[in-house]
Amino acid sequence: MEGTTFHSGTGKTTQIGYVNRRNQKVLGTRGAPGNDYLQYSYKVECQHLKCKLVYGANGSDLYQRKCPRCQGGRPGLKY
Repeated sequence: MEGTTFHSGTGKTTQIGYVNRRNQKVLGTRGAPGNDYLQYSYKVECQHLKCKLVYGANGSDLYQRKCPRCQGGRPGLKY
């Protein structure tokens, strides 16, 4: 069930504040379903200064996620 506040997941890469090697920062989940099997969608922010896009991504993708706008990543999800 979807909530109104964002929270961390249980793994290292789903923690609020985690930044992956492509400079994408995890902002948390509200429990919205992702589009991969048994995944939640997480709010993510690109940390590149000229981009700063905020988008949704599956929890299973966070460790390697690329920004849809400035890195050619897949389109974002609802979060």
